[in-house]
Amino acid sequence: MPTAATPASTTTCATAWTGHAKGSPGYRRLLAALAFAGVATFAQLYSTQALLPGLAADLHIDAVQAALTVSLATLGLAAAVIPWSFAADRIGRVPAMTVGVAAATVLGLVAPLAPGIGVLLVLRSLEGVALGAVPALAVAYLTEEVDKAHAALAAGTYVAGTTVGGLLGRLVAGPLSDLWGWRAAIFAVSVLGAVAAAGFVVLAPRQRGFVALRDRDRDGAARGLRRGVADAGRQLGAQLRNRRLLALYVQAFTLMGGFVAIYNFLGFRLELPPFVLPAAVTSLLFLAYLSGTFSSGYAARLSERYGRGRVMVASTALMATGALLTVVDWLPAILVGLVALTAGFFAAHGLGSGWTGALATTGRAQAASLYNLGYYAGSSLLGWLGGIVFQSFGWAWLAGGVAAVALGTAAFAAVAHPATGLGVANGPASPAR
Repeated sequence: MPTAATPASTTTCATAWTGHAKGSPGYRRLLAALAFAGVATFAQLYSTQALLPGLAADLHIDAVQAALTVSLATLGLAAAVIPWSFAADRIGRVPAMTVGVAAATVLGLVAPLAPGIGVLLVLRSLEGVALGAVPALAVAYLTEEVDKAHAALAAGTYVAGTTVGGLLGRLVAGPLSDLWGWRAAIFAVSVLGAVAAAGFVVLAPRQRGFVALRDRDRDGAARGLRRGVADAGRQLGAQLRNRRLLALYVQAFTLMGGFVAIYNFLGFRLELPPFVLPAAVTSLLFLAYLSGTFSSGYAARLSERYGRGRVMVASTALMATGALLTVVDWLPAILVGLVALTAGFFAAHGLGSGWTGALATTGRAQAASLYNLGYYAGSSLLGWLGGIVFQSFGWAWLAGGVAAVALGTAAFAAVAHPATGLGVANGPASPAR
C-alpha cells in the first residue's frame, strides 16, 4: 500500500491492485495462511497460561511470579511490534512474519530445557519478541491484499483463527502437564507451532499490494532509510493525535489486560475449595475460546448493519457481564461467565483491529503496531497486576475490577466514536470508518 513517500509511478502501480475478492483462491489461501500463523503465534505465546499452578509448584514460586512467563512474553511482543513494522516496510510482510515465527519456534523448543525460572523468563521474553512479527503485520498484510469491501470480514476471520491457536496451545499443554510435567507440555506446543509455521510459509500468497521501502527510493539506501524513518515517525504522531484511533489503542490495552488477568488466575482459583480441580480439567475451560472464534466473525457481520461503534460498545458490555458472573461460587455460572467474557472480548478486538486499518489512510503497518502495542502492553501489565489483586484481596476484587475497566472503556468508545459513526453501516464509503 503506497505511503506519502511513494513515488508517483509506484503509486499508480500499487493502486492498480484492488485485492483478492471474497471467495477467490487467493483470498482463501491468504486467510488459511494467516490462520496457520495465528496458531503458530498464539499457541506458543500463551502455552504456559494453562500450566501456571503446576509450574509454580515445581519451581517453588508464587502465582504472580509464575504469571511472568506469560507477561514477559507478551511484553517482549509489545516492545517488538513497531520495530517489526519498520523491518517489514523494507523486506515485506510475508518475509518478516516468516522470520518471526521461525525464530519463535526455535526458542520455544529450547525453553523446556531452562534450569530455573530466570532462564525461562529470558527465553520467554525473546520468544515474545520473535512472535511480535505476526500481530504487528497480519492486519496490514490483509488490508493490502484483500478487496476493501471485504477487509472487515477478513479481519474478523483472522481474529477467529487466532482464537483457535490460543485454544490449541492451552488444550495441548494442560493435560500433558498432568501426565509428564510442564516441560513436556511446552515442548509439545512448540512442535505444534513448527507445523503451523510451515503451513503459513507454504500457503501465503505473493504480495501484490505492497512495495518495499528499498524499491521506493533508488537514489541510495541510507537516504531511503532516513526518509522511511521520518515518514513513519510523522505517521505515528498523526495516529496518536487521532481521537478515534487513540480510543482503539486504549481499548486494546484495557480489554486485553482484563481478559488475560481472568485467564491467568482462574486456574489458581479453581484449584482451591470448593472446586479443587486438576490442571487437565481446568484446561478444558479454555474451550470458552470457541465463543470468541464465533463472535469475532459474527460481530463483523453485525457491524455492516449497525455500525462498528455500536457493536463494539455492546461487545464490551458483554465482556463486563461475563467477568461479574465468574464471582459466583458455582461452576456452571463461571462457565457461562467465561463464555460471555470471551465472546465479548474477541468481538470488540476483531472490530478494533480491523477498524484501525480502515481509519489509518497511510502507515497502516505502524497503525496496526500501535494497536498491538497497547494490546500486548495491557496483557503484560494488567495481566500481571491482576495477580497482585487476586493474592491480596481475592477473586471478587479481580473480577469486579475487570468489569469496571471494561465498562469504562465502553463509555470512552461511545464518546470517541460519535453518533454519526455509531449508527452507520461499514461499507467501503461509510463515514463510520
